Amino acid sequence: MFELFKIGFISVSFLDVIDIALVSFIFYKLYTVIRGTIAAQIFYGLLVVLFLSFAAQAANFKAIGWLLKLISEVWVIAFIILFQPEIRRLLVLLGRSPVMKLFFKSDESDVADIISDSAFELAQHQHGALMVLVKSVGIRGVAETGEQINSKVSKNLLRSIFFPRSPLHDGAVIIRNGMIEAARCTLPLSSETTKDGYPLGMRHRAGLGISEQADVICVIVSEETGSISIAENGKLRRGLSKESLRNHLRSSLKAVRAKGVRGAFEQLKKTHLANRTEEV
Repeated sequence: MFELFKIGFISVSFLDVIDIALVSFIFYKLYTVIRGTIAAQIFYGLLVVLFLSFAAQAANFKAIGWLLKLISEVWVIAFIILFQPEIRRLLVLLGRSPVMKLFFKSDESDVADIISDSAFELAQHQHGALMVLVKSVGIRGVAETGEQINSKVSKNLLRSIFFPRSPLHDGAVIIRNGMIEAARCTLPLSSETTKDGYPLGMRHRAGLGISEQADVICVIVSEETGSISIAENGKLRRGLSKESLRNHLRSSLKAVRAKGVRGAFEQLKKTHLANRTEEV
């Protein structure tokens, strides 16, 4: 491998720089997860023990080196036991990353079930609702018009938000990657006031308007009639049952995931071809 520079008799290559950068990134992410907890102090103590062990071996302190080496050999087991909550939290964060969702089965079925069940129960009580599911590009400008939530989507949370006496019920909920980003958001209104001869209320115009401007699925529950509608790609479908809503959401979200995987592989293929061209 191409040598970049030397530090004494140690040569540093490009792979060494990448290796150091990856290890530094891992330690940084680990630090951000355990920062501010009791586990952080224990982690610092383990680092000190490892450093002293290396120093004792370098100075040829056999007794101290043997003792510290004995401690450092069991530090992995101690690390797993002491940092079990932090390790679980780190694995959850990794599982939610966009890269992992390209290669592993996502929870689009769970999201579809939660949205369809919530919409059906809200429709039974004639509680109006407006739920925007982001398919690809985010709509940060719209999300910033409301109250930031940043919580995992759940049926009880959605029902609480759209309860008529809730201060967040008026407006739209933005849902992305299984998370509720914001509530009480203001959506752009469609210029259409009627659809197939039926007048459109404010919720339906708002849902249709955001679907005309962004790649989203908007689920609308009418407060007047309790009917469930979907706005997508500037088109409005009325009178959906719970099963038809669930099936539509599942197929749409699976199509988005499949498109993301194809895009990732195409990008990897382009990068590989570019590297082959440079080698030639």
